Amino acid sequence: MPRPRKWRNVCCLPEANFHGPLEIAKRTEEINMTVEEYESIRLIDFEGLTQEECASQMNVARATVQKIYFDARKILAQSLVNGHVIHIQGGDYKLYDACNSSEDFHRCHRHRNE
Repeated sequence: MPRPRKWRNVCCLPEANFHGPLEIAKRTEEINMTVEEYESIRLIDFEGLTQEECASQMNVARATVQKIYFDARKILAQSLVNGHVIHIQGGDYKLYDACNSSEDFHRCHRHRNE
């Protein structure tokens, strides 16, 4: 029997869950991106955290974050190159407001402006 998947901590859900070409009529395919893949892109590329810091915030191993991040970047590349729409949904995550739970956690961009 496989080991149960560990829940990944996610600070907040994306404001929009569809991203892609503006020409709706040209949508040829939709690619699914999980919420934790979105979170890894947000933390590493947007917030500037290292993979180690991202892993700590998401409460998973660094190697797990590396795989999640690699998969997310592949989805972004497919969308850019092939013009596919990205639909952000699903995954093994729980919402965890790390921004307000401790002074030691990184404050995310979305909560900085509140």
